[in-house]
Amino acid sequence: MIKKLILTGMLCLVAMPIFVNAQIKVDISQDNSDEISPIVQEKIENFAKQINTIIQREKSLMEEELKAAKGNADENGYSEEKWKEEKAKISEKHAERIDKEIENLGFSVDEIVQKQVRYSLLNSDESDNKNLKNTILKKYKAVNSISTYLSFGAMMLTNDQPNNDLDNNLEFSNNLEIGLAYNLQFSNTSPWGFVSGLGMSWRTLRLKNDKIFAIDNQNIILEDSGKSLSKSKLRTGYIMIPVGLQYNFSPLKTVGDNTQYRNYFDGFKIGAGFYGGVRMSSNNIVKGSGIKFRKREEYKVNPFIYGVQINFSYNDFALFIKKDFSNFFKDHTFENDKMIQIGITYYP
Repeated sequence: MIKKLILTGMLCLVAMPIFVNAQIKVDISQDNSDEISPIVQEKIENFAKQINTIIQREKSLMEEELKAAKGNADENGYSEEKWKEEKAKISEKHAERIDKEIENLGFSVDEIVQKQVRYSLLNSDESDNKNLKNTILKKYKAVNSISTYLSFGAMMLTNDQPNNDLDNNLEFSNNLEIGLAYNLQFSNTSPWGFVSGLGMSWRTLRLKNDKIFAIDNQNIILEDSGKSLSKSKLRTGYIMIPVGLQYNFSPLKTVGDNTQYRNYFDGFKIGAGFYGGVRMSSNNIVKGSGIKFRKREEYKVNPFIYGVQINFSYNDFALFIKKDFSNFFKDHTFENDKMIQIGITYYP
């Protein structure tokens, strides 16, 4: 409401004198002086004076230009209609210059509103700055939040035995993960934050060449299905917990009485940390010509995983790289196969 009153008052002050031989005058009656902040009154008066100076200068320049244009019109025998068009062009040009110069004054209605609100609440321009700062700090406090996330990554297996049976029959594999991300900014101006969370991960290994995962005397092997397969994959679910740090490169912003804060979620960020996971179950999913099954058995996928990750984030999206320190399988099954993953995370 205060903002509307100020805007209305300013419009009344400056709208009428444009191109009219009049002076802008701010007249705030004594009856209302105890209701309006002296600082607000002074700022509005100064702004009105600046506007008046701009208008009077442009008015003088416009009158000179109109005088010269009139002489030129008379010499060239302009019709009344053409002279009116010429006058309109000159008036519009100077009106646009006035608008631009007023805009360049940088008058902040929001700042005036803030000062008047503070004056109305505290009855003083020398208001309780401590209370004001506390209010601002509550609004722009350090981040301590939980949000959702969704990530998708391409998986590869690395080992010290290249061209083994699994490598030769593995095609595009991926990891899908959803969960909750926890962020704790160390202070409202700090670029550093603690990152953790809880997620559900589904790691899927896909086989080609019509191979399937099979159990042979408690060993996990790749077996020729003898069928034409459209699907052969081993999907394992994990409960995941990441722990790390994040650095935010976004600049400090200033609000109120020189109170600073940093928008923790905006801009470019780099994060790094560790993660760990506990297996829930593994599913061997096969589908093809004359064959279809889904088996939930012990395929010797590692029940515990851990590794490191690094994130490069911008606003709501992050590019990540993850590297397992643990083997993908346990008990020397496809020995020394460790996962590396590259993907994208979205924080809606």
